[in-house]
Amino acid sequence: MVFTFKNIPFSVLDLAPIVEGGSAEDTFRNTRELAKHAEKLGYNRYWLAEHHNMPGIGSSATSLLISHVAQATSSIRVGSGGIMLPNHSPLVIAEQFGTLETLYPGRIDLGLGRAPGTDQLTAFALRRNNMSDGSDFPDMLAELRRYFQPFDGTQRVRAIPGEGLSHIPIWLLGSSGFSARLAGRLGLPFSFASHFSPENTIPALEIYRSSFEPSEVLDEPYVMLGINVVVADTDEEAERLSTSMQQQFLNLIRNKPAKLQPPVESMEGLYTEYQKAALESRLSSSIIGGPEKVKAQLQAFIERTKADELIINAQIYDHKARLRSYEILANL
Repeated sequence: MVFTFKNIPFSVLDLAPIVEGGSAEDTFRNTRELAKHAEKLGYNRYWLAEHHNMPGIGSSATSLLISHVAQATSSIRVGSGGIMLPNHSPLVIAEQFGTLETLYPGRIDLGLGRAPGTDQLTAFALRRNNMSDGSDFPDMLAELRRYFQPFDGTQRVRAIPGEGLSHIPIWLLGSSGFSARLAGRLGLPFSFASHFSPENTIPALEIYRSSFEPSEVLDEPYVMLGINVVVADTDEEAERLSTSMQQQFLNLIRNKPAKLQPPVESMEGLYTEYQKAALESRLSSSIIGGPEKVKAQLQAFIERTKADELIINAQIYDHKARLRSYEILANL
């Protein structure tokens, strides 16, 4: 099979950026507008990610924001990319997503990760006495999936709503090999974070595909890759817009998360040589440019990875430019 971006779905990963000079209220309004825009453009799904204690990301109450998006749209799938399961009781997530599926039937995805989505101090504030290292993630996942099964008269703890909704798609998310192997063994769809862990992409996909066992969910592997794409009418404008994303990652490398900053004309002078190398490594799979450049690089990325779907992250400071980026991409 020849893999081209014309025969695979594109989706949206919204990190709900809170921009410098903006507020969470602005972010939620922009998220709603972007979701409606993405639906009109034909994007397949719209996912929001759980992060905590990050001034520049507004999607900490992920399930609430999923409902906000689903209410504003009518056909696009809406879900989590992802819910960090060790931060929560599996029962609570079953109830939350059972509620979402009941409100918006046939449109909800449950993407799950095993990382905290934050620093260790905040993880403790979230989890209190359950300071999981992620090794119990398979057990938590099994418990969660049980809550979605139909009532057979024996369950003493039931998820209501949630019970009997085992058709809710469960995805495993990862940035290394652990979830890749688990997703393969369970026959679940797998989404990999190429947008911040590009060096692990191919090894993780090899693990997933080689360990895949058909299930009642999937007959064969299904991979969706997260990727940063910033596209504008010219290469130069796209490069300028992408400096907001670069500043955001640079602040994370420095362990000083901040709001999404306005673009700058050049990143030179803003980082040390070590930080520059770390930034380039973290963002090495990012695709930035005008339509023709992005089209060619996307084609090469899809051929290299054989992805079944791409989920696009566009950390762009100006909301109108962000809408335009997704529009150009959809029309390539």
